[in-house]
Amino acid sequence: MNKQLYINEIQTLFDDVQRAEIFEDQKMMTDAVPMFPVSEINAEYEKKKGSQGFDLKDFVMANFDFLGAKISIHRENQLPIEQHIEKLWDELTRTAYEEKGTLLKLPKPYIVPGGRFNEFFYWDSYFIMLGLQVSGRTEMMKNIVENCSYLIQNVGFVPNASRTHFLSRSQPPYFSLMLDLLFETNGDEKIYTQYHDTLEKEYAFWMNGEEWLENNSSVKRVVKTKKGDLLNRYYDAENAPRPESYLIDIEDSDNAGEEFYRNIRSACESGWDFSSRWFADGEHIQTIETLNIAEVDLNSLLWHLEKTLAKSSALLNLTEKENYFTQRAAGRRQMINTYFWDENTECYKDYHLKKHKNTPSEHIAALYPLFLGLADEAQAESVAQHINDKFLYQGGLVTTTKKTGQQWDLPNAWAPYQWLGYKAMKNYGFDELAEEIKNNWCKNVERVYSNTGKLMEKYNALDTETIAGGGEYPNQDGFGWTNGVYLKLKQN
Repeated sequence: MNKQLYINEIQTLFDDVQRAEIFEDQKMMTDAVPMFPVSEINAEYEKKKGSQGFDLKDFVMANFDFLGAKISIHRENQLPIEQHIEKLWDELTRTAYEEKGTLLKLPKPYIVPGGRFNEFFYWDSYFIMLGLQVSGRTEMMKNIVENCSYLIQNVGFVPNASRTHFLSRSQPPYFSLMLDLLFETNGDEKIYTQYHDTLEKEYAFWMNGEEWLENNSSVKRVVKTKKGDLLNRYYDAENAPRPESYLIDIEDSDNAGEEFYRNIRSACESGWDFSSRWFADGEHIQTIETLNIAEVDLNSLLWHLEKTLAKSSALLNLTEKENYFTQRAAGRRQMINTYFWDENTECYKDYHLKKHKNTPSEHIAALYPLFLGLADEAQAESVAQHINDKFLYQGGLVTTTKKTGQQWDLPNAWAPYQWLGYKAMKNYGFDELAEEIKNNWCKNVERVYSNTGKLMEKYNALDTETIAGGGEYPNQDGFGWTNGVYLKLKQN
């Protein structure tokens, strides 16, 4: 796989384009495909840029292809919502059998989220798979798993999305959960042995550097507490503005702390870009400190990965590996209770690695230990009460209890956490709360669809008369994980 980030080759032109804001969305230029050799475009730009009457946008449009930069779905007649989604699966299907611009090649077709997102996204794809399962599209589910495996085998991990500028970070590790979903669909345990090596490679990525750690230190995605316990954090290897949000990052970096760009990028690895969850003062992005935080969701997902590796090892009669991953999972389960269970609030919270205590942020990632069956009955009951009292609104579950204008804060309800909330409550017998979560969000989705003919990236859970907003770009329609979670919830 060619990992050349061609944006680096046109850095002067790229910088000029992004700073001039010739496109409304900074992602446009990152997705552009050069129509001529980059060296020729650079030479032509250097020759012409200072000349009289030079128009930067005209130059870019003449040298780059922007076809398919944004997906917009229009129908003359509004279909029933389920029929609309069935058509969307085909309309959101893409192939990338060769690299084009920043787009990475993948061996199989895949589903993109929609709107401005015209590439394969990692954790989105799990929630898309939930809907594909309901739709009986098992082949596409297998394609998604195969694409993830290809990326893990060739890159070492599944990037945030299938573009070269995402090769410094991943997203929440859902690959082992994707295998569970396929097993649930066809009952074939071979899925675990088939991808055992892939599971091991993804685990090695998340644990890379653990052997070098001393107490109270961190390297990449692994941290060792002052007591010598291993935890994980989100991380990005680069400390530079994100190409897809280039000018935004540069402007936000004013009066920001050190490693601002890496903290920004590390939050992107979580999928929560952005939220008060990451801010030292709980309000302003300039105080972002993702690198100082070990997260309850990531560590819960890695527990599931360890459990899955123990299972695949057992199926392959690899007794030593089975014992190793069984012990790893048991140790992590204990660490999750030690570091993420906050006795004061009786809820799960992230852990601050420098302050050696739980962070104050109240957020919906507290659902993960219930979603994955890690919590005991008393913990589950307390979390369920928190969810009911602080997170459930008439339009669904919100992600935090703070309103900052960031898109992963109040008042927005995101599809993944409606499924996690529903499943978490069902796992522990809170059926009435599970149904309320399901019904509140599904009715909100149906209302917006009835009014607009669209399925959105996120929804306003408090004011069900409006559409959600906040963040670095407008709300997008399409929309992969909304389609998937809606179909799955309606089936249950």
